[in-house]
Amino acid sequence: MNPDRTTAARDERFMRLALTLGARHLGLTWPNPSVGAVMVEERGDSPLILAQGFTQAGGRPHAERMALDSAGERARGATLYVTLEPCSARSRTNDGASCTDRIIAAGVKRLVIGAEDPSPFAHGKGFARLEAAGVTISSGMLEAEARRLHRGHIMRVKAGRPEVTVKLARTTEGFAGRRHGARLMITGEIANARVHLMRAHADAVVVGVGTVLADDPSLTVRLPGLEDRSPVRVVIDSQLRTPPNARIIATARQIPTWLIATVAAPVERERALVGAGVEVLRVDADEAGRVILPDALQLLGARGLTRVFCEGGPALAESLACADLVDELVLVTGRSARGEGDIPALGPTLQERMDEMRPMGEEQLASDLFMFWEKA
Repeated sequence: MNPDRTTAARDERFMRLALTLGARHLGLTWPNPSVGAVMVEERGDSPLILAQGFTQAGGRPHAERMALDSAGERARGATLYVTLEPCSARSRTNDGASCTDRIIAAGVKRLVIGAEDPSPFAHGKGFARLEAAGVTISSGMLEAEARRLHRGHIMRVKAGRPEVTVKLARTTEGFAGRRHGARLMITGEIANARVHLMRAHADAVVVGVGTVLADDPSLTVRLPGLEDRSPVRVVIDSQLRTPPNARIIATARQIPTWLIATVAAPVERERALVGAGVEVLRVDADEAGRVILPDALQLLGARGLTRVFCEGGPALAESLACADLVDELVLVTGRSARGEGDIPALGPTLQERMDEMRPMGEEQLASDLFMFWEKA
């Protein structure tokens, strides 16, 4: 039965709240998706929010359990809004109950789902049990938004790799840097803070060794109150050229730092890096001796990562584009280089990919313009 307009409007309202809750812990819940849940008591024209939940850091407890535990006995006869189909496999918690088990035991009357979960632990397996228990199910509420929230999880389940977002900054002339001399300062403080927030919502930030050698970045989140949200730092470093005194190596025991090298990279360099707290991961090399990027992304997926934020500059961005691994593109246009830039931000293949992508909007932050695309 299709809900009437009043019910549909109400469902949209509470699903939007659930989506907002789900976005809160992006970057903290891998290998699980960051789900949002809202428990509502239906009271005619005045529905009452009984409880809210979102997936906790580390992936557990799940959002549904948080909302159900908070609602307690009030969950009986209520409606539960959840951004992703609840799991139905036995849980690793003490009682072993899945979210489907808990929903049934709590006496929830109606379940509204944003997107179905392709995971073998969920996909369609709980629907029959829920319906047999008298739970009415409505699926697909704000589905596009829900799938976007959970795209990293869906990508990992279906393709075995995380979702890849590439961020590039360019001058008004289209340059990302210069081949010789000091680094170009392209964007302002507000734009830089926005980038740090994007880092905080990623499972990992990825750069190439060229960026480490040129800029010696920290790749941390340096926003007040979010300092503990720094993601895993990943360096694509075919021959393990990252210097032992690099900033990311100096803090490798505080923030997980992974270097992805080829199987031929020198073992003695690995020993020094591992001694500093770095994890060295190896994959096969291509004909040029470089890390095979699809293999590297599969390795990150196998380790549980669902969302990676690539800040490695034009060379890494172009290599990812050549391997058709760019799912989202964030292009930031900042100040003029005044004739000093000579490294184009967009390589030819990335430009082609961008032309095939779907524009997702713009943000003007002071003098800097953020433009967003996603793979169609």
